[in-house]
Amino acid sequence: MSRINWSHLLRGAGNWTPVLVLTAKQGELDEAEALETGADDFLSKPFSFIVLVARVRSLLRRRRLERPPTLVAGDLVLDTAEHRCRRGTAEIELTRREFALLEFLMRNAGSVVRKRQILDEVWDWAFDGESNIVEVYVGYLRRKVDIPFRRAAIHTIRGIGYRFDQSGG
Repeated sequence: MSRINWSHLLRGAGNWTPVLVLTAKQGELDEAEALETGADDFLSKPFSFIVLVARVRSLLRRRRLERPPTLVAGDLVLDTAEHRCRRGTAEIELTRREFALLEFLMRNAGSVVRKRQILDEVWDWAFDGESNIVEVYVGYLRRKVDIPFRRAAIHTIRGIGYRFDQSGG
C-alpha cells in the first residue's frame, strides 16, 4: 500500500501551511518518518492541550506568508517544488538535510543566522545531538555548491553563525 505524502503535495502546489502530525503512534521511527517526509512537527497521544497550542503557535511563528518555490542567488538555483539544485547548468545532488540547510540559508540570504536557529529550523526543536552537526553539514554544502565552482556563498561569522551571500558567491 502506498502512502500519499501530503506535505510534498502541499509544497509542490505552493502551499506553505505548516504540517503538524497528530497521531496515536509513539515510536521514534514513526516520528522520524513523519518529519523526513515533510511534516514540520509531530505530536503523539496522549498530549496536553497546552502543549498542542504551544506547538501550533511555534509553527505559525516560523511560517512565511509567501515562500517562492525557486530561490536564486547568482547562478545558484534551488527549486524547492522539484527538490533540485543547480549551479549554472550543473545539477547538484543534495541529501534531504543538505537541501533543507541550503534552503534555510538562501531564504535568509544577507542575514547572519545563528547555529541554534539552524538547528531549530533545519533539524527540529527536539534535536539533542552534537551541535557541531551544523558545521559538518555546512562543510558538505561548501564541497558541493561552492568549492567545485570556485565560489564562496556560505560565510562563517566566527562565534555567531553563518551568512549566505545574496549574489551566490
